[in-house]
Amino acid sequence: MKLKGSKTEQDFRVHLIKSHTSLFQDESNERLLSVLQKSFPEMRTAYFIGHIPEQGEDLYTILVNTDIIATIELDRYNLGEKPIVGRLSLQDYSKGLSKINLIKIAVALDLAQRDLENN
Repeated sequence: MKLKGSKTEQDFRVHLIKSHTSLFQDESNERLLSVLQKSFPEMRTAYFIGHIPEQGEDLYTILVNTDIIATIELDRYNLGEKPIVGRLSLQDYSKGLSKINLIKIAVALDLAQRDLENN
């Protein structure tokens, strides 16, 4: 999907940059970052695509680099509980997404590509 610089894209960009910074710098995301680094040692950048707080766990969908979608389930109360980690190709994940979610993926992909070019 080609980006046009729309207000929706700009809003996603701001949100994705904030969550990216939070993932790598906030102590509150230390456990999630550790799981990502162990599960995806090739990770050089990552962007939150989705987060669903459930009753006892948090479900995360994260773009890793430019080609992997990680799905991670972390138990909120039992920190010793082993996280459930899944992996999808970006292509497989994108099938059947709504236009708004495709825009979000396109913006996250653009940001990830820039990160990889600058590192």
